[in-house]
Amino acid sequence: MKLKKAFITHQTDRESLLVPTGDAGFAGLVKGNHTLGVILELLKQETDEAQIVAAMQARFDASEEVITRDVRRAITALREIGAIEEG
Repeated sequence: MKLKKAFITHQTDRESLLVPTGDAGFAGLVKGNHTLGVILELLKQETDEAQIVAAMQARFDASEEVITRDVRRAITALREIGAIEEG
């Protein structure tokens, strides 16, 4: 899976943004925390859920269970708005 090119990411000190372009088929703005920003960055290249979880475990001090739950929630939400390209 990979983030569709019709979506642009932007990060500030406090939040992560996912902005659709005119070709995205989604009208809105997705705002999230730093964790979402890391997930979005990882999705800029072809990856899978297990690779994202592993990368998040290396970066954050949280249990695998918590990280897996958060990654699944983010991926589900991104799929719902059509931001993920399945490879």
